Amino acid sequence: MEPFIIGSQEYFMIKKWMDRHPGLEAGFTTKNGGVSQLEAFSGLNFGFHVGDEQKAVCENRLLLAEKIDFPLSSWVGAEQTHDICIAKVDKSDQGRGSSDYASSYSGTDGFFTAEPGILLTLCFADCVPIYFIEPEIKLIGVAHAGWKGTVHGIADEMISKFKQNGAKTEKISAIIGPSICKKCYIVDERVINLVKNILDGVENLPYNQVSEGQYSLDLKELNRLILVKAGVKDENIEVTDYCTSCHSEHFYSHRRDKGNAGRMMAYIGWKEDSRP
Repeated sequence: MEPFIIGSQEYFMIKKWMDRHPGLEAGFTTKNGGVSQLEAFSGLNFGFHVGDEQKAVCENRLLLAEKIDFPLSSWVGAEQTHDICIAKVDKSDQGRGSSDYASSYSGTDGFFTAEPGILLTLCFADCVPIYFIEPEIKLIGVAHAGWKGTVHGIADEMISKFKQNGAKTEKISAIIGPSICKKCYIVDERVINLVKNILDGVENLPYNQVSEGQYSLDLKELNRLILVKAGVKDENIEVTDYCTSCHSEHFYSHRRDKGNAGRMMAYIGWKEDSRP
C-alpha cells in the first residue's frame, strides 16, 4: 500500500504512522499552492538557497505551518551537503533554519529527536527522503540521501544513531519517500562502482546498463537494501511509488528541470502535547 496519502494540494502525509502514533506529524510537500512567483520556483518552494525571494519562501513555510498546525518557530532546517552528518536536536534548537538559511545547521543531512515540539525538516528535489521511527522510545528521524549520501551510508548511520540512543533495531520502521525513479535516473560508471562496493551478496541489483558507460539506478531500492543490511526488518520498510521527475503535477525535479527547480520538504515531528 502507498505510504503517502494526499492531505491537500500542498502536501502528502504519512497517514498510517500518524494514525498509529497520536501526536505525530509526518509528510512531504508538493510544489502546488504557495506564493513563489519566479518561474522555476512558482508555487510552494521551500528552498532558501535556490534563488527564490526569502519573503516568499517564509510565506510558503508559514502556510504549511498553519496547515499542519506546527508553528514555524519550532522547525529546524539544515544546510544540506550530500554527506552523512546527522544531528540530534532538542528544544534549544527550535527555530534554527526555519525562517532563514543562515541560522540552519551547517553541513547536516539528517536529524533525529525524541522530544516533542520540534519539526525536523529537510529539502528535496529528486534525492531520497528517508523517515525513521522507533515508537517504543518515541525516537524519530529524517535523512537526505542523494547518491553520495546513499553510497556513503547515511541510512546505516541513522540506524547507528538510533541504536546509540536506546533504539532496538527490530523495532525501527522506515519509509522511503518521493524521489527520482530508476527510469529517470541515469548515472555513470564512477557512481555504479561505488554502489557495487556496498552490495556484497545482493542478487537483484538496483541498477542496469542502458548504454556504454551509462546506468539506470534505483536509489530507493538501494536505500532499502542498505536498511535491510543494517538490520531493519524487511516488513518494517515501505517505499513510495511517487517519482519526483515523472509526477510533474506534484513535484519539482532537479533533473527534469535541468537544475533550475524549487524544493519540496520532508518533515516529521511530535506535537507538543503528544507525550505524557
